[in-house]
Amino acid sequence: MILTLAIVFTPISSAGAEKRVHSVYFENTDYELSVYKIFGSNPGKTLMLIGGIQGDEPGGFLSADLYADISLAKGNLIVVPRANFQSIVLKLRKINEDMNRKFAEDRKSNYEAKIVVILKKLISESDVLLNLHDGSGFYSEKWESDSRNPNRYGQSIIADADVYVDPKTKKEIYLGDMARTAIKKINESIKNPLHHFHFNNHKTNETSSLHKEQRKSATFFALYSYSIPAFGVETHRGLPLEEKVRQHNVAINAFMEIFDIVPELPGVNLEKPKLYYLVIAVNDLPLVVKDQQTLHVNKGDMLEISHIEANYKRGLTADIVGLGTINDARKEFRILNPTRIVVRKDYYPSGSVNIAIGEKTSLMAQGVSLSGKVKASPNVKAFKTRINGIEHVFNNYGTANLVKGDKFQITDVVAEHVAPADLVVNFKGFVGDPTNNTGEDRGFVIDTAKPLLKRYSLDKKGKQYQVVVTHKDKNMGRLLVNLSDPPAAQN
Repeated sequence: MILTLAIVFTPISSAGAEKRVHSVYFENTDYELSVYKIFGSNPGKTLMLIGGIQGDEPGGFLSADLYADISLAKGNLIVVPRANFQSIVLKLRKINEDMNRKFAEDRKSNYEAKIVVILKKLISESDVLLNLHDGSGFYSEKWESDSRNPNRYGQSIIADADVYVDPKTKKEIYLGDMARTAIKKINESIKNPLHHFHFNNHKTNETSSLHKEQRKSATFFALYSYSIPAFGVETHRGLPLEEKVRQHNVAINAFMEIFDIVPELPGVNLEKPKLYYLVIAVNDLPLVVKDQQTLHVNKGDMLEISHIEANYKRGLTADIVGLGTINDARKEFRILNPTRIVVRKDYYPSGSVNIAIGEKTSLMAQGVSLSGKVKASPNVKAFKTRINGIEHVFNNYGTANLVKGDKFQITDVVAEHVAPADLVVNFKGFVGDPTNNTGEDRGFVIDTAKPLLKRYSLDKKGKQYQVVVTHKDKNMGRLLVNLSDPPAAQN
């Protein structure tokens, strides 16, 4: 049995400020969306990168992907490496509609529209936007050939105006000057003058524009809705892939320099290592076991540590004391005596899990239980959630203690002998989409500051709710959610 986990991590600096947040939307769908927010050690501008909004343009999304792990000395990044994941997997420009033409008013409801809602929110949090593409042909101000003319996009930095005047503040944004500054840097790295970049002013809002369709694009939305400098970076799709990625990288770095966003070279992350949980297979049955929990097994059971989730991705080992070697991850062992799994990052202890033999405890008590026989019937093992953006995993029949105002999201459930998509996960008392209330609440961010339906609370006072998992109308699991008032409201 294979257990697939989406990894969401939020390392915290020693000063307590979040340095990196990875959020996953529409988890376990074909259009899953990952968003990475990187916060610099010092405040500054926020640059948003969108890659893969059209799935047949790998130069853009592979370049954006490289910036998801960057560390910053100053300023911030919002990185969406694969905005249109489904079209990327199928290597198509679009599935239902062109996602980069969905930013105007649009009543059509499809997955592209759902993603654009999130992208618009992220744009509103940014100071500048780069939309990364691989374009057809070579842009030229004058007609030179079918492949090099004003209607082509490749090897250009596109803006919707040369100078934009904010209608409210009257502030002038010199898009053309910014683009030409970046282009100078890019062209210094390109030996072949035929591949040099040029500024491509679409004059999108003018009646004479050749590109009126761009009024539905992300860059136009950013500029005209939020007065954010926004650019399309277009490499020529016919160039070698490595060359396209490198050119996108140089363009991104040039705009980071323009907006005084400073990377750490290399990034420094010296926070204390912390184990979040292990995925442990007992007799091929996977279980999520958190730091300091006890896993109860039968004598002679086979155990394998298949995954370590911590605030670091590299340098991790798991040592089953008394068995194996210094690193026992992804190796199978027969358990004959009680023992302990010690997790280290390099030589730093990060956490541990106890292994007990004999008498079991309930899943509702401390620790994790496992019967000696694997049943074929569906079984929910754990709830994967995020509270204020930070991942929390709760065992089935566990309890999540929230304070009113917390942002709570059910990302998925861990189950055996059933596909997660065949389950319905319902937060009783919450309606995510009043126009189409299916009872499926995975993926919705629930703002607990807003009223929930008290009549569905267990105490009828709005203090305790439940998340219920059903399969073919049969209850398979439950997570209790306790909701308390903020400390100030309690005084």
